[in-house]
Amino acid sequence: MVSEEKLIERVRRQFPSSRVGEAGSFRAARRSRDNEFGPRAGIGDDAAVLRPSRGSEWVVTTDAFLENVHFLRKVHPPKAVGYKALARATSDLAAMGARPRYFFLTLALPDACAGAWLDDFLRGMARASRRFGLILAGGDTTKYPVVVTSLTVLGEVEKGKAILRSGAKPGDLLCVSGTLGESELGLRLVQSKLYKQKRWAGLLKKHLYPEPRLAVGEWLAARQYATSMIDTSDGLSTDLGHLCNASGVGVIVWEQKIPTVKIPPELQRPGAGCTWSPPNKGLDPLELALNGGEDYELCFTVPKKLAARLPRELGGIPITAIGEITRGKRAFSIDANGKSKLLLPGGWDPFRRR
Repeated sequence: MVSEEKLIERVRRQFPSSRVGEAGSFRAARRSRDNEFGPRAGIGDDAAVLRPSRGSEWVVTTDAFLENVHFLRKVHPPKAVGYKALARATSDLAAMGARPRYFFLTLALPDACAGAWLDDFLRGMARASRRFGLILAGGDTTKYPVVVTSLTVLGEVEKGKAILRSGAKPGDLLCVSGTLGESELGLRLVQSKLYKQKRWAGLLKKHLYPEPRLAVGEWLAARQYATSMIDTSDGLSTDLGHLCNASGVGVIVWEQKIPTVKIPPELQRPGAGCTWSPPNKGLDPLELALNGGEDYELCFTVPKKLAARLPRELGGIPITAIGEITRGKRAFSIDANGKSKLLLPGGWDPFRRR
């Protein structure tokens, strides 16, 4: 028998409230400040009591991670489920240029997951919390037929420096971090049951253990280089639509400039046990980059006058200009032959009929 009190104690052991993690290249600069940072009350009380830093604003986000919607219990390792649940929520802070501080976990699970599965889930989430610099400040637990998690994550940003979706201006360059389509490639391997083959294990990393680009977001916010920003959680084509709608602008995307995932030749050909969609066709790196979700890279706009100061990489993460913001209200892409076409949102939408 598992009581809620004992379950909460297992959570508490994985997430001591005094523990502060590390987040990329900013960890050394933050260590002296973080030694004095922590909740006055957290796990075990009815509510948390938090202390914001002077001269900062809270950035708060919430995210759900559901069995049979976002992960499959029989396929995805519980450590990866715990890690990814927190990573995807934390990515929203990166997209605002915020520094992660606290998170709250609501967890519902069946009896079958209250033992070893839960312990591995918590280990994965604890690993993510240390990596991203987050403290678990509270939450809730209950019983349910399938695993349901809801995470609320709080970050801080200097007053007035949070990067919104709504600041893009005509003439701004459109940039992205990292490589696009990697997580979608991992998902396709899972869907085709090729994930069981050890030779493709490296292609699953971004799908199972995504990395929110916290250092990139903080760098852009601190220097106020980016006029707008969003993370590529739903796919570039869809997230670009969100950014353009919020800013009241359009965009032209240069397809040749998009940093697409490199697909092994064996996976680019149909057959050989691959069950891609559409059937009888290989994988298209551009399609994965445009419409594949869960890369959690940053997509942001920069004024042309500042573009020359933008490094080609930040903390080892490549930065690539892939387009330009326009006065129109629509998104277009231009292929290698200079042909323009309407760029429609083809990424993740939970309410779209499929």
